Amino acid sequence: MDASKVDRFVGEKWDDEIVPQLVEYIRIPNKSPMFDADWVKHGYMDDAVKLMEAWARAQSIPGMQVEVVRLEGRTPLIFIDIPAAHGGSDEDCVLLYGHLDKQPEMTGWDDGLGPWIPVIKGDRLYGRGGADDGYAIFGSLAAIMALQEQGLPHARCVVLIEACEESGSYDLPAYVDHLAGRIGKPSLVVCLDSGCGNYEQLWCTTSLRGLAGGNFTVKVLSEGVHSGDASGIVPSSFRLLRQLLSRLEDEANGKIRIEGLYVDVPEERIAQAREAAKVLSNAIYDKFPFLPGMKPMGEDLSELVLNRTWRPALSVTGVDGMPPLSSAGNVLRPHTSVKLSLRLPPTLDGKRAGELLKEVLERDPPNGAQVTLELEKASTGWNAPAQSAWLTRAIDASSREFFGQPAMYMGEGGTIPFMGMLGEKFPGAQFMITGVLGPHSNAHGPNEFLHIPMGKRVTACVARVIADHHAAGQRGETTGVAAVAGGEQHGEHGCC
Repeated sequence: MDASKVDRFVGEKWDDEIVPQLVEYIRIPNKSPMFDADWVKHGYMDDAVKLMEAWARAQSIPGMQVEVVRLEGRTPLIFIDIPAAHGGSDEDCVLLYGHLDKQPEMTGWDDGLGPWIPVIKGDRLYGRGGADDGYAIFGSLAAIMALQEQGLPHARCVVLIEACEESGSYDLPAYVDHLAGRIGKPSLVVCLDSGCGNYEQLWCTTSLRGLAGGNFTVKVLSEGVHSGDASGIVPSSFRLLRQLLSRLEDEANGKIRIEGLYVDVPEERIAQAREAAKVLSNAIYDKFPFLPGMKPMGEDLSELVLNRTWRPALSVTGVDGMPPLSSAGNVLRPHTSVKLSLRLPPTLDGKRAGELLKEVLERDPPNGAQVTLELEKASTGWNAPAQSAWLTRAIDASSREFFGQPAMYMGEGGTIPFMGMLGEKFPGAQFMITGVLGPHSNAHGPNEFLHIPMGKRVTACVARVIADHHAAGQRGETTGVAAVAGGEQHGEHGCC
């Protein structure tokens, strides 16, 4: 493989076609169903599907079949089947995954920027969804075309682009089952929906946290009453909610108090965290928009990496029952509700964690208050199987070729539901989980951006790994069943 030709082909493809397509994609407010209950009526999801489908069909890939699969009552899925080429094997399969649905708008965008306003500033393309994860279909096909331009062999490739990942991928199992015979049994899975520690080398994800959470409500009255009349007699719903959350989290340091929500961290992951801390240094926390004087939750950098990837952590992501400050009268409110997002260690059973969370918060409510936790998510994370030697070599070689630096490995704090599902269905598959969400790219938040040079280089690396996958198959290295590091995956699947 001529790496310089791959680099040139991919760069031109991104500049001439992919970036302009992503500009148009960012304009579409195709929020995931969890954030747009009327997504069918609004039609934005179909608009995004049509944009990607049209571009894919226009690509010159011999024998490629592009289909939009629609199961009744479910979000659509783009299915692309590309036959093996130039002596590659149709018996083997590389599965490439991405999603096209988006997170909601979020406030706080800088002047001139917005979720549906594509803006290019230098190397960055701002707007919702470009990096998470609209580029995946474009990058996947560009990588395959880069190989075919040189007449290089590759195995059969299947591309799956789903439309409800940000809602927990609840439609995806039905599609995987529906398409099982057409997908086959992939020996390599490439996912382009993850993050990177910096933009100077290829980063591969070794684990993903699980997620449990939902709407937690404390009710004390049937209606609001005068606070001067009731306070001191009627317990505040906010105080009781705060008291109950303290069962779960130590408010002084943020540590989760429930031992059943922890796991033993594998030694390999501890070593990877230490190496990542050496490479990234203060960038581990500098990437976040801390206010002046704010400090992270600890000084040991490797421990911060492990906190983010292998330990439980609670976030309160929404609140109800409280009027805005401008209309907050002297009223003791009847209830307080918050949305809880509890990140879980990768190998912890998500269903059991959800049950434990509900039991801890609902038992013995203080003052006889009415307490409910409506679970929305209870998902198990993912821990990568032991990596085959050929894939380790291929990933490192691709990083050195296209970045000039060795590849790095680190867990991610979020969840990609598809990975746990595939780990169960295809225990022999190897995984290359990577992405372009690096420092300050701010996925899900304001000022989200795609680092365009990173997108190009990741695409080129994928091309190299797919080529090396064929070579490894010729040597019989892709047929073994890898042991799952850290145990089996269990439970339902939740959103990232």
